[in-house]
Amino acid sequence: MKAIGYKKTGPIDREDSLQDITLTTPSATGYDLLVKINAVSVNPVDTKVRQRQEPEEGGWVVLGFDAVGIVEAVGSEVKDFKAGDAVFYAGALNRPGTNSEYHLVDERLVGHAPTSLSNAEAAALPLTAITAWEMLFHRLDVNRPTAQGANIILIIGGAGGVGSIAIQLLRAMTNITVIATASRPETQEWVRECGAHHVIDHHQPLAPQIDKLGLGAPGFVFSTTNTDTHLVDIVELIAPQGRFGVIDDPANFSASPFKRKSVSLHWELMFTRSLFGTPDMAEQGKVLNQITALVDAGKIRSTVTNVAGKIDAANLRAVHAHIETGSSRGKTVLEGF
Repeated sequence: MKAIGYKKTGPIDREDSLQDITLTTPSATGYDLLVKINAVSVNPVDTKVRQRQEPEEGGWVVLGFDAVGIVEAVGSEVKDFKAGDAVFYAGALNRPGTNSEYHLVDERLVGHAPTSLSNAEAAALPLTAITAWEMLFHRLDVNRPTAQGANIILIIGGAGGVGSIAIQLLRAMTNITVIATASRPETQEWVRECGAHHVIDHHQPLAPQIDKLGLGAPGFVFSTTNTDTHLVDIVELIAPQGRFGVIDDPANFSASPFKRKSVSLHWELMFTRSLFGTPDMAEQGKVLNQITALVDAGKIRSTVTNVAGKIDAANLRAVHAHIETGSSRGKTVLEGF
């Protein structure tokens, strides 16, 4: 089968940073589905793994998490899927990725793909939707009000993949006022289209902008990017006994400044359940099926903003390079081999 992989970590501007290769098609056993891949999207985690994870001796690392495709075969323990089903999912960190013609994935991580979306549109959603859902409803528990904070959430990095879908989920499933950050006219317009009630500029101090809105101190803050840059502002603007969620990898981070306000800190990594084989792994499949229901009911939409061509090394290198600029809006997808 065709695939894209690498043998050496490093910068994306090398020709061998991602290469077109041929691998043996795997077989489905146990809980696995063998999926014929139709489309994939690229996430910041792809670029981080490419720079950090060395392959095993003589092997290849195949990246890719988001995917949409058709089930070709199922393992003996599979209960909820059959050959011919259209599925979408975000995969696992500790298994080969979706940048290949065929891919194995545990059925507990898989949802039935929305019928109202194209392959490219559906491929944009799984990783970011699971991340946003787990943070909002499993970690921050946004439907449970904080003791003192206003019924407001600040999303830092509202135009990115996670921010884009988090705004939509909040508007579809809660009555929380959503403030999102974006700095360029096109990204500010994008977050408004996603449903943000208010937009502020993350290139300017955040606390004064929140204060100027006159809405009160947010009970929730969800930081998707550049957390260490905004940490002082977050400490100032969040309500006492508020809840603070983080998904990025701040280089310099101390929770001590939050002690005075008794702010709770919540980390989110959507791969935790699959990495540790937790008893609730199947929650991710359930979340994806709920996302499908919301999409097909017209309550949320895909966050795809760019279809960058077929799935090959050259196109993937270009997408990785763009994501590493930190200026992405929505999601970029590749379709077909």
